[in-house]
This record gives sequence, structure tokens and C-alpha cells, in this order.
Amino acid sequence: MTTPLRLTVVGAINVDLTARVERAPGPGETVADGVLQRGPGGKGANQAVAAARLGAAVRLVGAVGDDLDGRGVREQLASIGVDASTVQTADAATGTALIVVDATGENSIVVCAGANAAIDADALGIDPGSAVLAQLEVSDAVISAAADAAGFFALNAAPARPLPAGVLEQADLVIVNETEYAQLPEVHDAPLLCVTLGAAGARLYRHGELVASAPGVSTTVRNTVGAGDAFCAALVVGLLRGDAEEVALARACAVGAAAVADDASQPDLQPLDAYGVSA
Repeated sequence: MTTPLRLTVVGAINVDLTARVERAPGPGETVADGVLQRGPGGKGANQAVAAARLGAAVRLVGAVGDDLDGRGVREQLASIGVDASTVQTADAATGTALIVVDATGENSIVVCAGANAAIDADALGIDPGSAVLAQLEVSDAVISAAADAAGFFALNAAPARPLPAGVLEQADLVIVNETEYAQLPEVHDAPLLCVTLGAAGARLYRHGELVASAPGVSTTVRNTVGAGDAFCAALVVGLLRGDAEEVALARACAVGAAAVADDASQPDLQPLDAYGVSA
């Protein structure tokens, strides 16, 4: 039996409270047709769950509160096979995201960080030399410590903000969307940079030179909240297992499309090879 590749994901763990509406309200406006859904979320947890469902052996580093939501998150991660032994328990409440999703799948999100802002950067428990995927919903200290420990470091620079000193130099792969690409010119010359283009697909650059591109995959849009996270997990898993860059990128686009068609922030994905593409 082939040993699955190992990936450590560092990032936020939330409970998502999602209101599905026909049309999102404008400033000062109330809409009354919402349908409330409650489920697991947070970019770190989303990417960890996606990577596990795609076939990786995943450890998640983050924090939850000592509350019902935190215990529920731990049980849910265990049921999927994500190693949550490095998820810390903080004094703060488990993080919460308040999400509005309209009939086209577009969303607006307010994140209440809670325990995510209380991760102890000195106690991440990352094995030295690990392959690590992180995002920017946690503190600079956590990002820097994760980069220092990693043998391979992938950074999903979202939400966009100035990067901690030295982290970009340690990053083997940076993933951004078009908006983040415009907001973070410092990443443009990264050793390997992926820019996602939504329905138009994605592009991969090496030190600013285009090396691969993939078209988007047509799908029915239900919810875009977890699509970028599923894409990131798929791209990192594909590259780590040795897929050619253009194949890894195309598979990631297919996984992102599958995520968009799912209502959940943590979509029910198949193993990565199920998303077949032409080499």
C-alpha cells in the first residue's frame, strides 16, 4: 500500500453561521428570506479537511475554545481522519464566521477570530522539515513560526495583508486570487506563484514568468466560500506528490469547481485522482 503524503495545515478554525438569501442586503437594509445553516469552517480547517478528503495524511495546527463548538470541531475532524492533536485549547471562544450567500453563490463574511487570535506560536508542534500549508487568518507570529519549521512552505496569502518579515523568502509556493495579487505586489516574483482567476481558471508563475495555466471548469455555483480553500489543498497535494505543474493546476481547478457546486464550506470531495485531466 502506498503511504499517503503528509501535510501540516496551520490556520483558523471556525464555526460558520451561513444565511442563504435570494439577494444580499444593502447598507441599512433587512431581507427576511434567509435560511440559516451551521457548519464547520475557517480557512485552516477547510484546507485540512479538503486535503484529507483528497488523500493526504493531514495534521491541523490551530486553536478552539473550551466550549461546545470547540468539542464539536474536534469530533468532526476526527471523523474525517484529520489529526487534531496539535489543535490548542484557548481561553477565548471558538472562532465564528457570519456569512451571507446569495442566489448566485456570492458571499460576504464577517469573521470573529476568538481562539484563532490566541494560538501559542511557541507551541505549534510542527515536526521540523514538514510540508506546511498556511493562510493569513492567524497572527504573524504563528505564520513566521510555521515557516521556520517547514521543509516545504506553501502560503495562501489570504486575506491579503502585509506579510511578516522573512516569510516570503521562506515560501516555496504562494497562492493568491486576482484581488490579492493586486494588493500584494511583493509576491509577484515568488519562486512559485499561483494566481486564481475564478471561473477563468488559474495561472502558475515562476519568478514572474508564466509556466502553466488551466481553464476554469463549468459548474453550477452554489457557494464560493470554500472553493479557494479546496483549490489550495488540491494544488499543494498535487505538487507534493509529484504531479506535473500543469496537471496539478488543472486538477486544482477541477476540485475548486466541485467545491463551488457544494453548499458546504468543507465540500464532500473525492480522492484527487478522481479529478482526471489530460497531461
